[in-house]
Amino acid sequence: MVRYGAQYGPDVTFLGVDRCDLDDPATWAGADVVVLGAPFDGGTSHRPGTRFGPGAIRTACYLPHDGSRPSLALRVDGLRDLRVLDAGDVEMYSGDIERALPALEAAVEKVVRGGAVPLVLGGDHSIAYPDAKGVANVLGAGRVSMLHFDAHADTGDIEFGSLWGHGQPMRRLLESGAVRGDRFLQIGLRGYWPGPETLDWMAAQGMRAYEMSEVVARGLDACLAEASALATDDCDGVFLSVDIDVVDPGHAPGTGTPEPGGLSARQLLDAVRRICLELPVVGIDVVEVSPPYDSADVTALLASRVVLEALSGMALRRADGPAWDPLRPLLDGRGEVSGGTPGAPGAPA
Repeated sequence: MVRYGAQYGPDVTFLGVDRCDLDDPATWAGADVVVLGAPFDGGTSHRPGTRFGPGAIRTACYLPHDGSRPSLALRVDGLRDLRVLDAGDVEMYSGDIERALPALEAAVEKVVRGGAVPLVLGGDHSIAYPDAKGVANVLGAGRVSMLHFDAHADTGDIEFGSLWGHGQPMRRLLESGAVRGDRFLQIGLRGYWPGPETLDWMAAQGMRAYEMSEVVARGLDACLAEASALATDDCDGVFLSVDIDVVDPGHAPGTGTPEPGGLSARQLLDAVRRICLELPVVGIDVVEVSPPYDSADVTALLASRVVLEALSGMALRRADGPAWDPLRPLLDGRGEVSGGTPGAPGAPA
């Protein structure tokens, strides 16, 4: 797995953090967080362009790209108080989803086995399958819960004749056993999809969805508190998956399937900060930023700030005590990278 650099555009790191090469352990020894780009939009069902998301998220900032971002709210610097490195993009050809997803899964798995938290910049939401699966391959099937911010449930079955796409990763995750249905929490769902049959399937798995109507009625804080309690019950870590379309398209127009009536940008940033401060987050992805449909880079800027709020919350969690480090105590020398999971697209049988 040679460091690919940037699959599209200039080879830059996230806001100027140091580079690393996953094939050279010395370059990322002691890393707390490793950034991976997943420049893939081969799973989109409507507007493409998320292959350019990682580059846009890495560069969207008006401040110097100097590897430092002190948080006014938390009084920590997530890029310096943590050892954050950028491994570049995983090579993911959008014309071959059955090859692209296992490549990302192997990269995520390697990061976790090395004791770092993978932070994946998407890409469409089909990458959530290899992201969460790669973490579960190391920490154990069913031991990682999911907090999923999205306008859409992404629990479809067969779409356009395929099992793999950005409307299906959460069903595939549950079917694989990587994540338990009763520890799968979705926040921000709204609109007119999926239909009753899929909703019935979700209920049968024990999934919990906090639709926007409930978020409005009860308040986001109350919903987050309940979801967080469920996510940490009988699980060792939490995977945080943020689809930027959870935010109202007035705040984030640059996405493939915009759905009116979502969270505000402020609500999403506060929620991500809280989760990463309070919970043992073991993996993160930020997906569905489509720069061709963005306006004045506002969507890419929001995604960049989602990453920074996550890192700032994690940095303060570490500063407050030993509970910060959810990965290294769980590893205990477990195996090597498998290079793909049996049953996954393109993986060995």
